[in-house]
Amino acid sequence: MHAATASSNARITGLVTGHPAEKGVKFGALYNVPKNSIYNYETFDRLRDNPAVDAVYIALPNSMHCEFTIRAAEAGKHVLCEKPMAISSAECRRMIEACRLANVKLMIGYRTHYDATFRKLRELVRSGALGEIQSYQGGFYGMRNKQQWRLDRTLAGGGSLLDLGIYPLNTIRWFTGEEPESCRALVATRDKSGAYASVEQSIDWMVKFPSGILASGGSSYGQSGTNFLAINGTTGHLRLEPAFVYGDAILKYTGTSGDADLSGAGPVYDPDQFVSEATHFADCILHNSKPLTSGEEGLADLLAIEAIYAAAGTPIA
Repeated sequence: MHAATASSNARITGLVTGHPAEKGVKFGALYNVPKNSIYNYETFDRLRDNPAVDAVYIALPNSMHCEFTIRAAEAGKHVLCEKPMAISSAECRRMIEACRLANVKLMIGYRTHYDATFRKLRELVRSGALGEIQSYQGGFYGMRNKQQWRLDRTLAGGGSLLDLGIYPLNTIRWFTGEEPESCRALVATRDKSGAYASVEQSIDWMVKFPSGILASGGSSYGQSGTNFLAINGTTGHLRLEPAFVYGDAILKYTGTSGDADLSGAGPVYDPDQFVSEATHFADCILHNSKPLTSGEEGLADLLAIEAIYAAAGTPIA
């Protein structure tokens, strides 16, 4: 919401909350949203009658993305949906079709695609500055999120791969411009408390792309670790760490390109990833263009995620 108000072409004109008397009043006052533009989940469909609302941002638990994307589309509203797009590729296809039939935009919230550091590194890699790319490694590790719904399979759809591991997976797909053709994976849960009764504690995977590029990654809710992206070419390499966090983080990269050293940094909030994302979404609506991170991008991630879980012997769809 802060990013929308900080952008040059968007603003908050409505709110949906399960607590309209508390959160609705608080955030309505903060963003100057009139009382008749504050909805709950039961009255969500009344958005169709509110011309002040052009689009809806969906940041609900993963298993609710499909339902509310379709309901928003049927109400005639464009959709910016958080990642993961849904909890199965079948749901992704339903969302894409609903938005197509309603003639509304569907964009998935891959914020790193709108970050200056990531875009610079992607251009560097694709320019051949590291030679022919051979492999990628990436990971995102952190202790269990305080939002306990993420450990409930019925709400989250799966474990840390859908929440954390999707970052290196999506970035590698984006940088290579390819889709995995084969994969291997392992899951493990060492915790004995029962906290991970419905989702795995940790997952590691490896995929091969049609070009021969190999990529490996991992994520966990139960490990104390870092988040990083490493790229190895025939004549150079680089490493970005931290890579996928935001807040006060500075994204830092180091490496070599031929005989030259590489190093640089970029603050997440200068320019702000979220502001750039919100501005792009609004531009797509205003100028009738396709978002860079469309529903098809979200679908491709879910297909890869499904293949990884299936390879680990724990299919999610």
